[in-house]
Amino acid sequence: MSGILIAEQILNGLQSGVMLFLMAAGLTLIFGVMGLINLAHGSLYMVGAFAAAWVAGATGSFGLALIAALAGAALAGVLIEMLVIRRLYAAAHLDQVLATFALILIFSEGTRLVFGSFPLFLDVPGALSGPVTLPGGIQYPLYRLTLIGVGLLVALFLWWLTARTRIGIQIRAGANDREMIAALGVDISKLYTLVFALGAALAGLAGALVGAIQSVQVGMGEPVLILAFVVIVIGGIGSIKGAFVGALLVGLTDTLGGIFLPQVFKLFMAPDVATQTGSALASMAIYIVMSMVLIWRPSGLFGARA
Repeated sequence: MSGILIAEQILNGLQSGVMLFLMAAGLTLIFGVMGLINLAHGSLYMVGAFAAAWVAGATGSFGLALIAALAGAALAGVLIEMLVIRRLYAAAHLDQVLATFALILIFSEGTRLVFGSFPLFLDVPGALSGPVTLPGGIQYPLYRLTLIGVGLLVALFLWWLTARTRIGIQIRAGANDREMIAALGVDISKLYTLVFALGAALAGLAGALVGAIQSVQVGMGEPVLILAFVVIVIGGIGSIKGAFVGALLVGLTDTLGGIFLPQVFKLFMAPDVATQTGSALASMAIYIVMSMVLIWRPSGLFGARA
């Protein structure tokens, strides 16, 4: 197999990983700070994608579409937090799961009612369409390369926000001892709303960006949500660094496993059996990686030890 093909698949894995990071970063912040299991996070991903597709169709501007995705998902997140989530902070995790699962159904059917059952399509902006030539003669889509750059910039922004700002100190303190920071005068309700809105905006941004290379449809957030949970388990709950490393690990494992495992099995199996076996094992690869990480470090790669 050529080196160019391997390099292209590594880039595809990185692109998948950084988009997963946008989902997982918000999810791990919400769980780490609030202790809330939010199954509706994938619905916010879907809201961002639909908001972007609708605005892009109405205006023809991809930039306005991204703004709409951020604003729409953040607003939906604020409304969810104020109307539903605030009543669940002291509840058992089972109650949180049931309530946020109900939100998935509400968002799915509400989106279907507004936009219909047929997929929408968000075009790649003309300035980012077509391939770009990388060192080594690799031809790679400019838009996918841009997604990698956007994901890295967001990761840098989140690191700066949590490590170098006052609000970041409050977020990290809230993850460790929410009662203490409330006693010190921090408005915990506003902090929770801000964290939830930030997580929702990141999910909406991911939905909008991925919506340009996939169809925008009802239920698109649920498969990504499962992968995001795998990411935060691997990386460690509440850790932005863990979410970033875990997302890259999952993206690369999923992409490279799907491409190369069938090729490896063809070395000693019949082609049809090798393809079937390799594809089946590739679909399990990320869960095998997760299991191995948890055996070695139950709190995740960067999670706090119990």
